[in-house]
Amino acid sequence: MHGESASAAGEAWLRRLRRLVARAATVGSSDRKQLLALIDDFEMVRRGLLRECAEIEGQMKQATARTTAIGAYLRSSQAGRGKPHN
Repeated sequence: MHGESASAAGEAWLRRLRRLVARAATVGSSDRKQLLALIDDFEMVRRGLLRECAEIEGQMKQATARTTAIGAYLRSSQAGRGKPHN
């Protein structure tokens, strides 16, 4: 299922972020190369998480549209049979 793979990908990004935070705690403020590498890695993780968020948002919009369509179909079918609708 697509949702499960998206969830696994999101979890992988979060694990990577935790590792980066732990690595950042050990880097000295005078080690410019390490700091630049960390900034680059953090930016990559941030972009990955933003992509995951956008994908989840798209899935939520699609689910909302489907729910709305199902509700409209239900109201339509009930109205056609003379049943009261909510």
